[in-house]
Amino acid sequence: METPESRKLHAVLLSSPGMGHIIPIIELGKRLVAHHSFYVTVFVAGAASQLPASESKIIEAAMMNPKLFDLIQLPPVDISGLVDPDATVVARLCVMMREARPAFKAALSALAVCPDVLILDLFSTEHFIIGDELRIPKFVYVASNAWFLALKLYSPTLDKLVEGEYVDQPMPLEIPGCRVVRPEDVVDPMLDRSNQQYREYLRMATELPMGDGILLNIWEDLQPQTLAALRDERLLGRIARVPIYPVGPLIRPLEPVGPNTRELFDWLDRQPSESVIFVSFGSGGTLSADQLTELAWGLELSRQRFIWVLRAPTIKSGDGSFFDSGNGSTDMLSFLPDGFVGRTQGIGLLIPHWAPQVNILAHRAVGGFLSHCGWSSTLESIVNGVPMIAWPLYAEQRMNATLLAEEIGVAICPKVLPSKKTVGREEIRCLVRRIMVDEEGNAARKKVKELQKSSQEALCKGGSSYECLWKLREDCKARLLEEPTKK
Repeated sequence: METPESRKLHAVLLSSPGMGHIIPIIELGKRLVAHHSFYVTVFVAGAASQLPASESKIIEAAMMNPKLFDLIQLPPVDISGLVDPDATVVARLCVMMREARPAFKAALSALAVCPDVLILDLFSTEHFIIGDELRIPKFVYVASNAWFLALKLYSPTLDKLVEGEYVDQPMPLEIPGCRVVRPEDVVDPMLDRSNQQYREYLRMATELPMGDGILLNIWEDLQPQTLAALRDERLLGRIARVPIYPVGPLIRPLEPVGPNTRELFDWLDRQPSESVIFVSFGSGGTLSADQLTELAWGLELSRQRFIWVLRAPTIKSGDGSFFDSGNGSTDMLSFLPDGFVGRTQGIGLLIPHWAPQVNILAHRAVGGFLSHCGWSSTLESIVNGVPMIAWPLYAEQRMNATLLAEEIGVAICPKVLPSKKTVGREEIRCLVRRIMVDEEGNAARKKVKELQKSSQEALCKGGSSYECLWKLREDCKARLLEEPTKK
């Protein structure tokens, strides 16, 4: 007779929409199947039609890949009557996941095999109750870094301690055992305490420790001090109250080079090693028209080779997100300075909308990455040993940029946050040259090469992330043995 000790465990993973959520969940599922004797079912909430084309392609590609696991799209939910038309991304995602709970529960009931463990993404903590009903372990996968998690967990305490808006505080926000958070670096939900997304953010922070553990998309050597604080019962451990499992870096694999990208990689093959800077702002990041113009001039003045994933400027002032990816114009070149394309011919490539980022970063010719600092993009850069120019746009990216530049040491930043003012062409020229050719960039390049090696070691058998996932498996088995009457 099979017991939890002798059979493969069935893990059900749930992701909210958005590339920064779906990709880490899918890659976690792959590792659980390939290396840790799990059977996996992945559910994705939100219809493909609700996502940008680049993101829906990721889901479609995953479904077409050799079936390591079942991937099921939950029926779309209509939240139009539940959120304001101008509701933030966080508010929309939270409401979407809340409304998807009945469909998720019904889908679980329809499975041939009852799950042994639930692994939910950050926006799905309200689904913990389903794990309680099934009497199975339940975990949350925070596909970001330990400093972000520390701030998140400590936010209910800050909510009681801090008066007024966080961004107006005269002093940095202190988190026990961690680096302080500058007011201008707080995550988007903390920018306005009267907004719905702030209330949702606090709710998630309160629910996080109610699971049986928290997975992080980092590895032990990346943030050892912050991980120590999260585990120390005298510090943040008294708030987290659950095990922390650093299981990363989990990133997209290299993709086959198709005919549509053959010209791009033929061009890269002709360039010297580490001579090209890659410019991309994620699956939905956009710039204002003024900032796009200054970036074009900065790249041209730097006299460095570049690949630029170009999008139309955002309609609104400020920066876009994956729910607002520009004005939809297909005439990309009309937004560039007159003569830019001709003057940069031969040293730069412009790619509209989307590019195979992991393959580009893995190419020997790429030596720098001007990035929005989304955590998946950050890991893809580190894993490939590419230093960064940090250009944060939204979400937790300002924190990521500060972490990368001031603690980890693999990035440089503009003098002022791009969200505060337009970064001029001369500063952009200097940033590109600093990371690509100046002596100052050598320190970031050396550090990122060290982390590239440690990230690879972490995922190998016996490495810290491999062992963390193995411990997760053993912890699940122990819990199941305590619940022999599981439904």
